Amino acid sequence: MKKKLLSLALAVVFGFSATAATPIDGEKKEIKTSESSVTWKGYKVTGEHEGTIALKSGSLEFSGKKLTGGEFVVDMTTINTTDLEAGKGKEKLDGHLAADDFFGADKHPTSKLVFKSLKAFNKNSYTVTGDLTIKGITKEVTFVITILENKATATLKVDRTKFDIKYGSSSFFDDLKDKAIYDEFDLVVNLVF
Repeated sequence: MKKKLLSLALAVVFGFSATAATPIDGEKKEIKTSESSVTWKGYKVTGEHEGTIALKSGSLEFSGKKLTGGEFVVDMTTINTTDLEAGKGKEKLDGHLAADDFFGADKHPTSKLVFKSLKAFNKNSYTVTGDLTIKGITKEVTFVITILENKATATLKVDRTKFDIKYGSSSFFDDLKDKAIYDEFDLVVNLVF
């Protein structure tokens, strides 16, 4: 009887030890949305505008220290122009960006990015291919993300016309001259997790 109890005790101790030493695969780290930021910059023939948009939720997945996945949701109703002051056209531009001509925030209050594949090209950086959904339209995008400790940074160049945002695009309208808005806009994402 004592021998069976000793064997059971040793099995339990070694079983716990083996479990505790096993690394966690697929660890999901939630993004701290209040400490993270998404900034945008759009370009037109006569200049540019920039602003922010709030991250609603997000997570990065790791296997050990290796990034293996990610998913993010952006709140399109928070689109905000930061290079204009109140009363200087800011409200008009913010309203237009939220309208159907651009992001249609009433009908499509969120946009989403889901990582599909990642390829490391140095210790901290990865080339990511993912599915970006804007206005209910999903297109593949490729970008670079860099991870340092509990922070990540990514820059994306997005062709808005692929998401049916054609307003002011010389790719679709003739004779826009200096009223043309370039098809691509930039997103800079700074994440804290």
